[in-house]
Amino acid sequence: MTVKFAVHAVCAVLAAGLSVAARPHPVSAFSEGAGAGPTSVAPLAKRLSNAVVNISTSQTVKGPEGVPLPSVPKGAPFEDFFEDFFNKRGGMPRNDRKVSSLGSGFVIDGKEGLVVTNNHVIDGAEEIVVNFHDGSKLKVDKIIGKDTKADLALLKVTPKKPLEDVKFGSSADIEVGDWVLAIGNPFGLGGSVSVGIISAKSRDINSGPYDDYLQTDAAINKGNSGGPLFNMKGEVVGVNTAIISPTGGSIGIGFAVPSDTVAAVIDQLKQYGAPRRGWLGVKIQSVTDDIAETLGVPENTGALVSAVTDGSPAAQAGTAARDVIMKFDGKEVTSMRGLPKIVAQAAIGKAVDVDVLRKGQPKKLSVTVGLLEEDDFDTLKPNESKPSDPAAPAASVIGLKLLPITDQLRAKYGLGADMKGVVVDNIDPGSPAAEKGVKIGDVIVEAAQDPVSSADDVAKSIDKVKKAGRKAILLRVEDGKGDLRFVAVPIT
Repeated sequence: MTVKFAVHAVCAVLAAGLSVAARPHPVSAFSEGAGAGPTSVAPLAKRLSNAVVNISTSQTVKGPEGVPLPSVPKGAPFEDFFEDFFNKRGGMPRNDRKVSSLGSGFVIDGKEGLVVTNNHVIDGAEEIVVNFHDGSKLKVDKIIGKDTKADLALLKVTPKKPLEDVKFGSSADIEVGDWVLAIGNPFGLGGSVSVGIISAKSRDINSGPYDDYLQTDAAINKGNSGGPLFNMKGEVVGVNTAIISPTGGSIGIGFAVPSDTVAAVIDQLKQYGAPRRGWLGVKIQSVTDDIAETLGVPENTGALVSAVTDGSPAAQAGTAARDVIMKFDGKEVTSMRGLPKIVAQAAIGKAVDVDVLRKGQPKKLSVTVGLLEEDDFDTLKPNESKPSDPAAPAASVIGLKLLPITDQLRAKYGLGADMKGVVVDNIDPGSPAAEKGVKIGDVIVEAAQDPVSSADDVAKSIDKVKKAGRKAILLRVEDGKGDLRFVAVPIT
């Protein structure tokens, strides 16, 4: 039997009118002696619980318009009745309803009334109320800022007296196996405490481009979203955000945004009201074993540049396609997915050193980090010209039917006007190229680092690679959306 697991945001959604009282649970602090784990975390929980809050939100969900107004003859005895009943709107009255949800959060500045939570806890809310451990409540005056990619939000309340708050610790210092404590609002029950360990670090759960979660087996359930994960010093080392579960309940696999990420984002939200991430301006991919062999570089390390955005910081610094980025600002790039996180955290306007391998040789570049515009995406509009060119002769190379680009093929595959190379018009489904992900409609821009404009050019590049004793040819491939990537295709 196959069980499908899903990643759940841990925010509880409740029917309108359901109220949940915050109920403190005593928690514990760990013994320092060697042995069988914690004895009691009660002192630690007692000290921290007042800074952890429950967050309730409400919003109006609009119901359907209903059925059309029945046709009633003018002057009929029940004309007025029908118009009043159907509210003169052409259908049944809209059945709008209030929906409430519950999550968690924590106070980071008691004087200013600043509260951190997950963005998905407050997303779309019309009213947000912060419920404190002592039973008091405060309405949120303002959402200072939110970051959808890191799933964080910073809220402002106006306290009558200073609130108890907590401080961030270093998530970089915490180790797998260290004890942690989670305080939150599971299933809307009220304040609740659970204890566990750090199970893993730097988890990628495919929720966004900057995934770098802490994994814990401390019980995290629906309603824990936005709550803090503490180390045994009482410092926040993560914000509980998601779980993996077949049922929506805890099975001991929970995820928290690391405090180092949270602290940086929250500081930006306080200063600018929005996240500010560094921008390099490259498209990258992993250095797989076969690509490493064709480039003569170490396998499974660094980030391979497949394209450089015109006018970007990377372009101005002289970065080129086929460069393998090994270090950025002194930090090792151990994998492709690690580079975006490092760049995002870099200071805007800072000149940093970038170490690359170019044709197998080390090279140092200096890049001035740009500001990533979150809503600025490069788009390539398809050419709208009508088919006019006669069909060009085709040739088959490594299982690919290759054609020179014509206006007819641009229209057929939605290729941009500036795209150059040869089009894959057909493919042998059992060929190595197909197995490596080459598709019909892709454009081969380069073969073995040489520009190509015909199938013969590709064939010549293959011969050159064979004579050099290599087992695969490196193709630079562009799809109809303008996305470039490298593909190493076996040729023996």
